[in-house]
Amino acid sequence: MSQPRAALSVDFEFFTHLPAYRGARGVTDRPAVGLGGVTALLDAFADADASGTFFTVGEIADEHPAVVERVAAEGHEVASHTHTHRHLSELDGPERRDELVRSKERLSEVIGSPVTGFRAPSFDLGPGHFRTLADLGYEYDSSIVPCRSIPGWYGGEFDAERPTRANAVDPAAPADLAEVPVAVMPRLRLPLTGTWIRFFGVEYTILGMRLLARRGVPPVLYVHPWELVDLPAVEGVPKRVYVRTGAYMRRAVRRILDESFEFVTVRELADSVVSPGSAPSEGRE
Repeated sequence: MSQPRAALSVDFEFFTHLPAYRGARGVTDRPAVGLGGVTALLDAFADADASGTFFTVGEIADEHPAVVERVAAEGHEVASHTHTHRHLSELDGPERRDELVRSKERLSEVIGSPVTGFRAPSFDLGPGHFRTLADLGYEYDSSIVPCRSIPGWYGGEFDAERPTRANAVDPAAPADLAEVPVAVMPRLRLPLTGTWIRFFGVEYTILGMRLLARRGVPPVLYVHPWELVDLPAVEGVPKRVYVRTGAYMRRAVRRILDESFEFVTVRELADSVVSPGSAPSEGRE
């Protein structure tokens, strides 16, 4: 019997890209906080013989092209996470397009192959999000979280839990664009991953993965490289950012990858709904 599929994706950004850092009173003089987390992630993927998708901030490819090259060389997908990690809803139309175009072009140049996937910083979407992605040559998006509304965070807008065509999420979206939602805990409808691994513990995430798999939903998780390193103390950065970062998250990633899933790229899940003969699947069960 084949293993159920899952995706452990990486939002490849540094600590200094966080909105919580950019809005803080203090600063850090440590450069590229989180770069060591990339090495830890690549080692964990290799030990588990697993593949992942790194949604990468484009300017990282300007500053650290060798690291982005290594991600691709080790068999992982490189996708876009904008060029500077600014929230799309806060930008005007030309600025949004520039964030999407520059990241796509720069990442493609560094890895020597097309970049076709996208995830928005903080899952924050701008107007006409799906149409803009398709117009710029993206083939799938992974920017929605079908969770309940969480004040000050996100949620309450979407309910598609499994990979689907984007027009099942937004009727104005093009049919040939795929959407791959991020996992939430069934029934509870709270996020399963990212910060929530640290808040609720890795056992919570693993339980949710198993419950989703029983329903035939491939869990799509995400982590950040900066979560796997010891962070500098910066005045004004909320305490929640520091919860269980470092060694705890390094162990948590390996615990997740030890689960009985076939860990694939997000692109592979997207292909399952836009390939010829496939049918869209939408909504919660």
